[in-house]
Amino acid sequence: MRRKHLLYLGSERLDAWLWESGRLTGPASFAATRAGLDAFMDYLGETGPDTPALLLADLVEEDFQRLLVPHVGGKAGRNLLERRLLQQYRETPYRQATVQGRAAEGRRDDIVLCSALTNPALLQPWTEAMEWLKVPLAGVYSVPLLSEELAGRLGVDREHEHLLLVTKETAGLRQSYFHNGQLKFSRLTLAIDREGMPANAGVETARTQQFLVSVRLLERGEVLNAVMVAQDEELERWAGQCESGTETVYHLIPLGIAAGLAGIEGLAGSTPLADPLFLELLARTRPPSHYRLGEVGRYYRLWQIRTTLFSSTVAVAACGLLWVLGNVWAYVDARRQGDRLSLEAVGYDASYRISMSDMPPALAPTANMKAAVTVERLLAQQAPRPAELLTMLSSALDKVPQVQIARLDWRVDGAAPPVPAGPAGPAAGGRPSGPGTGAGPNAMPARLADAAAAAGQEAAPIPSRLLGIPVRPPQTLRVEAEVPLMQNNARGIVESMNRFAQELARNPRLTVEIERPALDVSPNARLSGRTGPGAGDKPAQFVLNLSLKP
Repeated sequence: MRRKHLLYLGSERLDAWLWESGRLTGPASFAATRAGLDAFMDYLGETGPDTPALLLADLVEEDFQRLLVPHVGGKAGRNLLERRLLQQYRETPYRQATVQGRAAEGRRDDIVLCSALTNPALLQPWTEAMEWLKVPLAGVYSVPLLSEELAGRLGVDREHEHLLLVTKETAGLRQSYFHNGQLKFSRLTLAIDREGMPANAGVETARTQQFLVSVRLLERGEVLNAVMVAQDEELERWAGQCESGTETVYHLIPLGIAAGLAGIEGLAGSTPLADPLFLELLARTRPPSHYRLGEVGRYYRLWQIRTTLFSSTVAVAACGLLWVLGNVWAYVDARRQGDRLSLEAVGYDASYRISMSDMPPALAPTANMKAAVTVERLLAQQAPRPAELLTMLSSALDKVPQVQIARLDWRVDGAAPPVPAGPAGPAAGGRPSGPGTGAGPNAMPARLADAAAAAGQEAAPIPSRLLGIPVRPPQTLRVEAEVPLMQNNARGIVESMNRFAQELARNPRLTVEIERPALDVSPNARLSGRTGPGAGDKPAQFVLNLSLKP
């Protein structure tokens, strides 16, 4: 938060300071009256009701109690502390508990310091005014609890086991007792006594020391180190009132030096009080709220959500802007590269035309040469070949050795119309052969050319679909096979044929069809002859049609 309200609340008035860009300005004072409350609301309206506010309370009505609580961890321990706080301070919502360690003896219970602002009516008018104006109240803080941070920064908490930090603020003379750096007790006395004279720091210190001995926070004979922080004029007056003894040692620290030790340069305000010191320390350290806010802090939570959304929007917008700039830069770079490539292309075209002008005319246009290369690549990749079918057939023959191949007829589907029979007609012992018939891929064009030459006709062109253009065509293979006759075992002949067909059918792209079985066992067939081999008997023949999908 670069800008925030810092409010110092005493029993009789409220001082409003403004923290902006690391500097503290003010104060504007408002009495605890109706007129002062109206003036405070006008002040907030003028200086910005959307600015977060931090309320620092310095009141006589702040109580401190030390308790021993059974050591319980987790949620149960938090609930136990909350119940003890509620039992101790029922009349105020401004209460807190701090675990300061464990007892050295017995059950080793937790040592807990409980504190509370016992008169919430002193805060209520100011908090209601801020709630009415929807001012985001970030926290309610305590000067004694903040003194622990100041003592740590001054370094006196590490030097002295028993420390009494004495400061003078608008509300009066504040005395906070620390044991081994931990706050144990604090009291606030009026700066002016009943007779109208300034309070005697030595007398008040003696009273505090006597109280600490009575509650056994300080044993008799132990030394109490009183660190007095004030302006030089006030320290001169206190020096005459405070005299070190065997049980009390006084240390006087000027307010400016204390601010420097606390990391605060150029303490704001010309007041001789320590109010700006604590407010600067609060603004710079920004600790969590000492006392719970409850419903009073809901506008601060809304302010946090709004700030988070705004920051997220700025981040997204920044990312979007970077993305747009990146795209613009990429577009400009691509445009520049495109212009360069266009110039190179123009140069290459000119060089090509100059080179071609000196060359003799080509036998074929460039487009035809490119098309020929494309056709050649398609033929190399997609031209039909019987090798795949023959591989499948060989694998099946290895598993069924009883079957022997008598004839193979390989075809490519989608062939041209059949060639009319002539003197060089079909080969003897076979059926008429159309395009693609034969035992190899070169038989189809050879037979077409021979048939056309025998008929005195010009050779017909081969359709491109037979050559695998644009896609590989389906292929078929007609297999004429035979099985040697077995002695009184006609079933073995049929099983050999069926096993052979099943082995071929295991290939998912291959379709097997039995055109003619080895033995005709249909109801209309007539069975005759012998099953055993005899002189001059031929093996049992069967025909399979194999179709290979592309």
